[in-house]
Amino acid sequence: MLSGSATLPPFISIIIPTLNEGGHIGRLLAHLRAVCGADAAVEIVVADAGSTDNTVAEAGVHGARVVPCPRRGRAAQLNHGAAHATGAILYFLHADSLPPATLLADLRGAVAAGYGSGCYRLRFDVPHWFLAANAWFTRFNVNGIRYGDQSLFVQRAVFERAGGYREQMQLLEDQEIVARLRQHGPFRMLPGYIVTSARRYRRNGIYRLQGIFALVTGLYWLGVSQPRLVQVYKRLVRG
Repeated sequence: MLSGSATLPPFISIIIPTLNEGGHIGRLLAHLRAVCGADAAVEIVVADAGSTDNTVAEAGVHGARVVPCPRRGRAAQLNHGAAHATGAILYFLHADSLPPATLLADLRGAVAAGYGSGCYRLRFDVPHWFLAANAWFTRFNVNGIRYGDQSLFVQRAVFERAGGYREQMQLLEDQEIVARLRQHGPFRMLPGYIVTSARRYRRNGIYRLQGIFALVTGLYWLGVSQPRLVQVYKRLVRG
């Protein structure tokens, strides 16, 4: 028990969108259990969009709170998870990405220093020079290289003032929200690295998939509509 004079740390809600993430979600939640330890000011919310595999069962075994989502799509799921979360700090995390052991201290330290939102630099789980080169650029505090794999922390008040995620967006919702979050407080590039899975690169080919990402991102910045971006993405990307 904390003494009466002690100050409780800010409560953190870790929000994970899922759709058929069996295996990945169990690995992530076991990792988070080790990272969070006995910290009582943390909750894990799994925003599930109707998984038909063992995602929900795995999440339950590891003590996460599963929130069924009425709509599919990361933006809608993340908003739904945030609406059911109780934390003053929201931490949005993909099921195939592992944050560093310093996670809780990093988030609370950034908020104490006055940052409204932020993310980690990226590393991939395979030692390939091209992926390492691409990940190197994520250290720069620029909107155009902000991706959901880097995770995202946001003070709840900032998230609400910004209006949350745009649920009509199926792609690049992470870049779009960061641009709005910056209008409500400084954005922090956290000092550590988050390790993300290269599974889509393995399925599609490293150079090919990176080219597709560059194409879709370029079309987005040129103002191409979301339905058209989704059409291009689904036509080119396997799995």
